[in-house]
Amino acid sequence: MATETTNLQRRIESGNAILVAEVSPPSSGDAAAVRKVVDCYAGKVHALGISDNRDRVSMSALAAASLVAGGGVEPILHVVTRDRNRIALVSECLGAQALGIRNILCTTGTHQTLGQFRAARNVFDIDSIQLLQAYAQLGENGSIVGEQSIHSEGPLCLGGTAAPFADPLELQLVRLAKKFAAGARFLITQPIFDIDRFAAWWKEVTQRGIHERVAMIAGVRILTDAEEAKQYAEKRPLPMMPESVLQRVASQSDKAAQRAAGIEIAVEMIGFACEEDVQAVELDIESAIRGS
Repeated sequence: MATETTNLQRRIESGNAILVAEVSPPSSGDAAAVRKVVDCYAGKVHALGISDNRDRVSMSALAAASLVAGGGVEPILHVVTRDRNRIALVSECLGAQALGIRNILCTTGTHQTLGQFRAARNVFDIDSIQLLQAYAQLGENGSIVGEQSIHSEGPLCLGGTAAPFADPLELQLVRLAKKFAAGARFLITQPIFDIDRFAAWWKEVTQRGIHERVAMIAGVRILTDAEEAKQYAEKRPLPMMPESVLQRVASQSDKAAQRAAGIEIAVEMIGFACEEDVQAVELDIESAIRGS
């Protein structure tokens, strides 16, 4: 049985800065495509998040995470409750442990009607907070699937998501506290584009001392062109991207200039997160990789 904590958890506990990235597996069974991405990140990030059918049907996140680990980069496996009932979710965790994957991000997932798979039936048997609690307590309490306990191979480093731009703000802060209490060791925010709204949310987080109990990771998305920026802004139900940010990308004359503007905005968001003393940053450049 593995007893050591993951490199990510040790980094969190050290209080040092953390850089992670997030990618989506390919819409194919091509292992070489995953390995190519791993080569880009090896030695450059502390962990690599593997999304779970976030925007489209993709290779199993668990399979992709195993390939990432085999390439020498520590993965963060994303597990979405939208698509599985509690039996399948617990089974996914056990499979991850068998493959040596112990960083797991628990998330509810975007409703399927907001993606390409609108005809799919959702599950949502449990939510992300219940999933965090179930994973954290597997060794002592397996009642979520009718068991007294389920043998768990080594400590897990569990995480969740944070929504600085969702209303009401007070409810979002309550959910953060619940996620920490359920077992989260890190929380990754939605991508930052609205600095003023994030700053107001972060003020409340720090006043409550939430950032001292769980590692907060600021999400930063790199916009690669005007079309992607427009689609991203339109398909989200929340006004997370100010018009001024959209126009900075859209006003550029060609794709190369649009990409440069997107990178410039991302660098500014990273600088803002650092100024606010957020411990970690997650770069979301999945679209850039998909288009390369």
